[in-house]
Amino acid sequence: MVIVASERPFSNLTRQTNKMMEQLQKGFFYPNDCWTPNVNLYETANSYLVCVDLAGVDKEKIDVEVVDQRLRLRGSRPVPTMQDGESETHEKVRMHLMEIDHGAFIRDVEIPPDANRHSITANYRNGLLWIEIPKTT
Repeated sequence: MVIVASERPFSNLTRQTNKMMEQLQKGFFYPNDCWTPNVNLYETANSYLVCVDLAGVDKEKIDVEVVDQRLRLRGSRPVPTMQDGESETHEKVRMHLMEIDHGAFIRDVEIPPDANRHSITANYRNGLLWIEIPKTT
């Protein structure tokens, strides 16, 4: 697979600034009930690939559906907790920093017109959800 980087100048800086603004709005100004997972989009000769960062999400809690020309991802991630073997620690913990989103999430990804909406497959491994959308031939 050959990955071609975006040719837009400052695209990484723009993404980081948008993420920071989103975090500020969630934490201080506009608390939001849902968080938005990060997504990478790839294209091969025969398909589109969507990679979604869902570390810590139980795959049974992930819902993928096609709505109009969009792929809609929904689910939930619990608050991360430390575990000692099989029992959770009940010791008091003071929070100093919390950057890992938790709770309900939703993400819509536009599907290109040449995508075969009826043959989409998904595979969840190592905290990443890989969705393959074949192209129509």
